[in-house]
Amino acid sequence: MKRVLIAGATGYLGRYLCAEYQRRGWYVIALVRNARSASPISADQLIEAQATQAATLKGAMTGVDLVISSLGITRQADGLGYWDVDYQANVNLLRAAELSGVARFAYIHVLHAAEMAHVPMVAAKSAFVAELQRSTMASTVIAPTGYFSDMDDFLNMAQSGRAWLFGDGSKQINPIHGADLAAATAQAVEDGLDRLDVGGPEIFTQKELAELAFASLGSAPRITFLPDVLRRIALGLLPYVTPRRISGPARFFLSALALDMVGARHGTRHLQTHFENTLSGTKSAPVQQHHNERKNS
Repeated sequence: MKRVLIAGATGYLGRYLCAEYQRRGWYVIALVRNARSASPISADQLIEAQATQAATLKGAMTGVDLVISSLGITRQADGLGYWDVDYQANVNLLRAAELSGVARFAYIHVLHAAEMAHVPMVAAKSAFVAELQRSTMASTVIAPTGYFSDMDDFLNMAQSGRAWLFGDGSKQINPIHGADLAAATAQAVEDGLDRLDVGGPEIFTQKELAELAFASLGSAPRITFLPDVLRRIALGLLPYVTPRRISGPARFFLSALALDMVGARHGTRHLQTHFENTLSGTKSAPVQQHHNERKNS
């Protein structure tokens, strides 16, 4: 049985990756910081380690065929920043994988990273991708457009009664559900792809996203279009007027709004269903409890 180690396993995408690889018959090892708080998660084995501390990874990848990392932080906390986690923790994973003779390393990156090099989170991720591509190990870089969960910002605006968009709202995106992204990732790895720029099955303009959010509420759309210069001003001011845990994700969000975030279409899940599930309080994430370790590997 092939063995995969998934870092970032307790995150939104990581849980779907664990479930997808178990569905495909792999032995799934989830790398977690705290096993007690990691459940429920679809994994055959939980390994506790702090990826930011290279010594804790010793022996974690023995016998592993594939490492997949969706490790990263959205909001900087615990005294750690993007360069500690998105870069250095992933470098630590890579070095441990190299020492253990892992065959392939797959990494979840960001679409259009070059255009967002000024964003600290993206800069740290891109620096790790450069390290990964210098490695002699085979690798796959997955660059998603955006998650369904990211689109909840549009739903939140609609719930507040008005959506605020920069420019004319014509920039496009095809966001992807976590389960569809996990399946696309697994297939890209199986096919031996070096890179996959990936999105969901439906392409929306930002205006259409706002309209869909209002429609999910059964409300008439109320959308205000702001001059794009205000977005650019906000980008310049954020590092000086907000703490890093707020300015970091806000700078990424505002930068991505100026781009067409469209990748190859994958998956079958629809954003309208996600909005409806969010409003009804239901979750479509994998929740089946699996025992931490199977007897037979």
